[in-house]
Amino acid sequence: MNRLLAAFFVATLGGACGSISTPAGISTADSGAHQEARPHENENENGNEHMHAFVSADEWTKVLDDPARDEWQRPADVLHALELTPTMIVADVGAGTGYFAVRLARAVPAGEVIATDVAPDMVRFLNERARHEQLPNLRAVRATHTELGLAPRSVDRILIVHVWHHLADRVDYARSLAAALRPGGRLFIVDFNLEGRRGPPANMRVAPEVLVAELEEAGLAARVSLVALPDQYIVEASLEPLEQQEPGST
Repeated sequence: MNRLLAAFFVATLGGACGSISTPAGISTADSGAHQEARPHENENENGNEHMHAFVSADEWTKVLDDPARDEWQRPADVLHALELTPTMIVADVGAGTGYFAVRLARAVPAGEVIATDVAPDMVRFLNERARHEQLPNLRAVRATHTELGLAPRSVDRILIVHVWHHLADRVDYARSLAAALRPGGRLFIVDFNLEGRRGPPANMRVAPEVLVAELEEAGLAARVSLVALPDQYIVEASLEPLEQQEPGST
């Protein structure tokens, strides 16, 4: 399978990488992101065999949308870092069952959230969830390994969570994300700290300064956000120079 496609597939199922249980009936063979207390334990030595068993979105929502995730994911802090306004167009890339997408939709009631995913059942589930939760400004669309599902210069914010460390051609991927940004738009990438009890093996983790350098190579201005999470960092990027951060301002 194309490694970029694999990365997107992992994003849909790996949004909650860490110490959480696997849905009942799903094989734990190479399903490291959802194994209790031993995340990513079935990687090969190169960290490339990181595919997750997939039963259905209805099963995975029990894991990905478990309220216990809030304690370490701190979604309110992530959304605060995005500095959203009610009319913004926001993309959640690798949205899965919608852990962040539904929160984004509530934060931009006069805007729109485009949630992308490569798994058809995730797209189906999330569109049904949007209807059930009365979020007409949220729509899920199918992505592929070559197509993000986002039009050029179409979004004000892009959020991408727990995907970066899986990507093979990260600079090219960053260029694709940059092309979807409107003038003044910003990209936010959440990934795992180099040390911590949640996340992939050490050989798969990406240092924040490396991520910043990759985004800069793609033509973006980038920096590590001052917003601190227990097990993750946030990197912010833009096509324009970024204003200076002030402690406590985000």
